[in-house]
Amino acid sequence: MKRLLSILILSALALGARAQGNIPLLDKVQGHRVTFRYTYSLSRKGAPFTPVTEGEVTVEDNAFVLQGLGMEVVSDGTTRWTLDREAGEAMVEKVEQEDIFTNPALFIGSYKNYLDRIQVNSSGSDSLDVTLTLDAETKARFVLKDIVFLPREGKSDFSLDEKSLSGYLITDLR
Repeated sequence: MKRLLSILILSALALGARAQGNIPLLDKVQGHRVTFRYTYSLSRKGAPFTPVTEGEVTVEDNAFVLQGLGMEVVSDGTTRWTLDREAGEAMVEKVEQEDIFTNPALFIGSYKNYLDRIQVNSSGSDSLDVTLTLDAETKARFVLKDIVFLPREGKSDFSLDEKSLSGYLITDLR
């Protein structure tokens, strides 16, 4: 599930670069904090239904906060906390620098590797609708809305004081 959410962000950022034409979204992302709402759906030939996920994302440099599927993922680029606040559970992991599928911000430098699998359905000044072909039978559709570029604020919003998780069942994988 976490991997699907991360693929959503990574793909959405990559797709925006193509949709923007002469001003690639990813180049603009590098100097800003970016927020957007998303809808993600996955379709597979022969599958009886298409699961849909909705949420919100904030990205700055190699740090991000993702909220969706009742989960919250917070990463300062070094450590990643995955929280299920309703269940009172948290997982803490070291961020692997080469792992672009669990840290969407790392994808910015290599987004062009995915352009051959992207179809832009529509794009606007603050929205984007794209389809990414994952394999011969699987496609992911990403609809981004309310894309906002903000001034950089630093990484203080992208870390978590683990003391605030008292009472949580914490799995520490660092």
